[in-house]
Formats: sequence, structure tokens, C-alpha cells
Amino acid sequence: MTEYQTVAKVGDIPEGQGRSFAVNGTMVGVFLSQGKYLAINDFCPHMGASLADGHVEDDAVMCPWHAWRFSLKDGTWLDNSKSNIKSACYEVRVDGDEIQVCVPAGDT
Repeated sequence: MTEYQTVAKVGDIPEGQGRSFAVNGTMVGVFLSQGKYLAINDFCPHMGASLADGHVEDDAVMCPWHAWRFSLKDGTWLDNSKSNIKSACYEVRVDGDEIQVCVPAGDT
């Protein structure tokens, strides 16, 4: 059974930024965008940069290496609507003051 894991406390991630955390063996980028916490696989599917280091705007993150933009809501590559390139997304919840992420074991 997959469970939520606490990765940070509310306030640890500033609005418009992300942080990277290991959850069930997967590096996950957790972002605060427009007042909501969102999580995707932290590695850019293009060249492996940490997306948590990227610029966040309008529920999207821009890869810091090559400026590819990914939706924080569904992981789609926003620069090419015909592409099937995606980043995995994960459920996030806030329990009290803890930010928790659910990543299935073995997910990449």
C-alpha cells in the first residue's frame, strides 16, 4: 500500500519556488504555485536537470538547463503540444503543518 510521506512543513517552500525530496526512492520536486502545493518527478525528462531549481510561473516550471516548461498539474511538456513527453505527477496533501507526498514504490 502506498502512503503519504512528510517532506516539509508549510512555509518551508516559498511561493513560486520548488524543493527536491527523496520519496520512495524517487526524487520529487514539490512546488508552491498560486497557493497550492504540487509535485512532479524532479528530473527533467530531456537531460535530467533538477526541475525544483527552475522558474515557476502559472502552475508551470521551466527547466533551469534548457528552458523546457512542464505543467505542475499534469506533467505535460508545454512547449510542444504534439509531444508525448511528460513528467510523472504525484498527489500532495497538507496535514496540519506537514506537506505530504504520495509516490508509488518503484515509480520513476
